[in-house]
Amino acid sequence: MSSLFLRTLREDPADAELPGHKLLVRAGYIRRAAPGIYTWLPLGLKVLQRVETIVREEMNAIGAQEMRFPVLLPREPYEATGRWTEYGDTLFRVQDRREVDMLLGPTHEEMFTLAVKDLYSSYKDLPLSLYQIQNKYRDEARPRAGLLRGREFIMKDSYSFDVDDAGLDASYQRHREAYIKMFDRLGFEYVIVKATSGAMGGSASEEFLAVSPHGEDTFVRCEESGYAANVEAVEVPQAPPVPADVVAAIPAAQEVDTPDTPTIESLVAVLNDRHPRADGRQWTAADTLKNVVVALRNPDGTRELLVIGLPGDRQVDEKRLEAQVAPAEVVEATEADFAAHPELVRGYIGPRSLGLRGEGEDRTGVRYLLDPRIAEGSAWATGADRPGVHVIDLVHGRDFGADGTIQAAEVRDGDPSPDGAGVLHTARGIEMGHIFQLGRKYAEALGLKVLDENGKLVTVTMGSYGVGVSRAVAAIAEDNHDDAGLLWPRNVAPADVHIVATGKDPSVFEAAIGIADAFSVRGLDVLYDDRPKVSPGVKFKDAEIIGVPTIVVVGRGLADGVVEIKDRRTGERREVEMEAIVEEVLRETGSTDA
Repeated sequence: MSSLFLRTLREDPADAELPGHKLLVRAGYIRRAAPGIYTWLPLGLKVLQRVETIVREEMNAIGAQEMRFPVLLPREPYEATGRWTEYGDTLFRVQDRREVDMLLGPTHEEMFTLAVKDLYSSYKDLPLSLYQIQNKYRDEARPRAGLLRGREFIMKDSYSFDVDDAGLDASYQRHREAYIKMFDRLGFEYVIVKATSGAMGGSASEEFLAVSPHGEDTFVRCEESGYAANVEAVEVPQAPPVPADVVAAIPAAQEVDTPDTPTIESLVAVLNDRHPRADGRQWTAADTLKNVVVALRNPDGTRELLVIGLPGDRQVDEKRLEAQVAPAEVVEATEADFAAHPELVRGYIGPRSLGLRGEGEDRTGVRYLLDPRIAEGSAWATGADRPGVHVIDLVHGRDFGADGTIQAAEVRDGDPSPDGAGVLHTARGIEMGHIFQLGRKYAEALGLKVLDENGKLVTVTMGSYGVGVSRAVAAIAEDNHDDAGLLWPRNVAPADVHIVATGKDPSVFEAAIGIADAFSVRGLDVLYDDRPKVSPGVKFKDAEIIGVPTIVVVGRGLADGVVEIKDRRTGERREVEMEAIVEEVLRETGSTDA
């Protein structure tokens, strides 16, 4: 450590919010170079390399072959798949000296597809799985949480190529099993959840989430059935229609005065005060139909309005909505939008003026989609499209219709599980891996075909499988720390053992060097604190914040022929005879004799 490029810090960095991020900076693993961009210092690089090794070993075990593409890529392949436009401002676009458009790779589906197209032409060449561990670049609007959401990051992306869907299913399952082994070795709690494919396209899609209260992703689980899904992928079943005899008994829709009721809360209060229900119970927010206006900005720059109808006790979940409308971007509706659509009276918007009801002049031009909880034949209190007026007993299917349904309402604790087996419980997680069955989207766009066994040209079907390698370092840190510092799992720690020499007696340092050499000969990676003018207290604090799982202290006990072993995670300490220290640590680390 006297020559290691390292400086530990006692104060938290000003830009760090999460505990793991703070400790990675304070313990000398990473340094911020710019927003969302980090330098890997020697200790951090060792952890990163150990994570890469685990990822690489599990990919190699299923027969995937490693290669590496450049970061600087041509525009044309991304133009062909539409992603030059779809990625929008997230894409780092550059020009060379000849003003030729290029980009910094955000992901490499196009390049893998073209590489296989260039070299393979027969079904005999398939199945094939290729992967790389490479830097990626995305211009995040709000980079945050250190390595968890950066503009430069390291990712393992792999791709499978098969001649038919049965082959894709098998490739997908092989990758899934490899991911389970991979994440089991990385040392943090994770869950596999159903996910959406988003702008990637494709069908089957699952995420591997590191369970963390600081995660950006919300997921749900049903304890009774084991169902688990990212909230974006939760599909609320369509509510069954109300029986015809019940609908027949609902009175005709009636407009009622509701002055100064632009919110659901104020509407419910006025309805209970002035327009009590015929069945005698109180109006609640769940009896109201809320109509939320959003604007969509399409990749080509065009805008359109969308109105979402949902029960008044629910909110629109922005992430769920974004997943439903991708690749369009959700933006706030402006004054100009409302001016162009005077039928949208804010606070009093009703469904009767919405929807694409017919052709030509009858079209309102504002698409209207309903939450699937809005059953055919259900009656609602909602806006009457005039200030200070609402309508009650407005029946879906009798008095208004919609252009379809949308899965955009929030998912809450206690909601029924979509599989009907119990209720949902929400939790937070960090996306660590995502696997997709891409199908033929990219192969068709780029013309990847092979001759099948009958000599017929067929389009190759693909799978895409990503792992956040640099993000894994952050996720491990978030899940493995205490008040004193990091607690690295042994598989990814920057060293197997941290030796601390204390005091000023030369014999202490001589003994510590001898122990370090003995460890190294037996195959252990050693971090040795040999700093002669640093106090024992500082050395102990550094050992705790750095977080190597086994700490060996050589000091006062040396006179009695003993040294101390400390388990960094449990805090357990014990004295061991000098002659037995190597075997004892080998046993503790689970290492085999080299």
